[in-house]
Amino acid sequence: MPEQPDDWRAGLQQQAVDEIEHVICAFRPSSGGGVEIKAARRESGLDHLYAEGQILVRDEYLGEVLDVLGLPDEPTLRAAGRIRRVIAGVVLLILDESTPAVLDALDVIDQRLGRGLATPDHVLTVSPEVGVCPATEPQEIYYDVEPHPSASQGNGGAGVLIYMDDTGLLKDAAATHPWLAGVQGDEDPLPPEDSSGKQPIPPYTGHGTFVAGVARCLAPAADVIVTDVFSTAGSELESNWIPRLEAALGLGVDIFHLTIAAHSRHDFPLIAFREWLNHLREHGGAVCVVAAGNDGSRRPNWPAAFSDVIAVGALGGDWRSRATFSNFGSWVDVYAPGRDLINAYATGTYTCHVYPYTNEVRNFYGMAKWSGTSFSTPIVTGLIASRMSSTGETARQAAAAVLADARANAIPGVGPVLLPGGGVPLAGG
Repeated sequence: MPEQPDDWRAGLQQQAVDEIEHVICAFRPSSGGGVEIKAARRESGLDHLYAEGQILVRDEYLGEVLDVLGLPDEPTLRAAGRIRRVIAGVVLLILDESTPAVLDALDVIDQRLGRGLATPDHVLTVSPEVGVCPATEPQEIYYDVEPHPSASQGNGGAGVLIYMDDTGLLKDAAATHPWLAGVQGDEDPLPPEDSSGKQPIPPYTGHGTFVAGVARCLAPAADVIVTDVFSTAGSELESNWIPRLEAALGLGVDIFHLTIAAHSRHDFPLIAFREWLNHLREHGGAVCVVAAGNDGSRRPNWPAAFSDVIAVGALGGDWRSRATFSNFGSWVDVYAPGRDLINAYATGTYTCHVYPYTNEVRNFYGMAKWSGTSFSTPIVTGLIASRMSSTGETARQAAAAVLADARANAIPGVGPVLLPGGGVPLAGG
């Protein structure tokens, strides 16, 4: 049969299909409500994930968008609960059966008003092959093995506040892993034990704990908050995520650490996140560090591709070459080790859900080996935090100095490189 134009699965590796379907199913509406997630296709396969029936619109163009779509006026829609503020400058507009499907509606808006005034409500995720981390499912490791990179000694990061948007913190992780002592955040819950008395570990559970652990190994005295914002299959809609990120601006954060991303329609920047970045500039010397993603391509991933953030790619296991899964290109600012890192994880059994390991059961004892730009990113965050406490610099000043070091140690064919402990890449990489 000829390929169907709406078959987003065509041309994708089975690992990607498994992961995307997992995310779509997790958002699937039930009798209690929910949103329908759809996958938009491009010539080479998947383009982006979005919520059907809702779009984001820039405030100043809302009236024109309503006219183009033949919708009632703004007061009427607000009274009906079909317009919701996402952040100053951007609203969420809920469509209905009288309007075209989201992508058709956006095509009309683009043609009549121009691109970038309205966008899908994109899905951002920590899942593999959909734009960010992890690049692998967690791998088994020996009981009581030490973390890699290893935990630093001293008070690096003292007085620095790191805010992580992730999957939260596993219960008792801070008590059982010394390098996580004092880390706070939302709980990353585990389900009840199964009938055999074993503790199941769902996909994405433990991601935030692992990421926080890597950062703490580089900056052992930093204050870290790990939020659980991506509780639906490690994913969230832009419209739901940005209000929480906006509220965090009032916490006095030094480093915003984001290990999530999305591809976008026409590769256009996320409009609600762009407004948040405008607000971040007003908060002293704070910086935002973002994972570049695991597509192994040049295609921009958001929010990492914004010029105002620090986008982090991953080095391979030799620390001298780019990891095969890591995104790359002019929009990626720096690379750090991201292959086969070891850090804190849950204790229990994990059932793989991605080809070729589907249904393979793995046993974990509080530690795991994991790969992805999610895990190279906290190395950069930790190095910035450690420099801040040792020099008294703001996050922006420390980040500028750390990135200057990375450029001085650039690897030909890869780019600027940062290694734990301030190491220098070997020549010939």
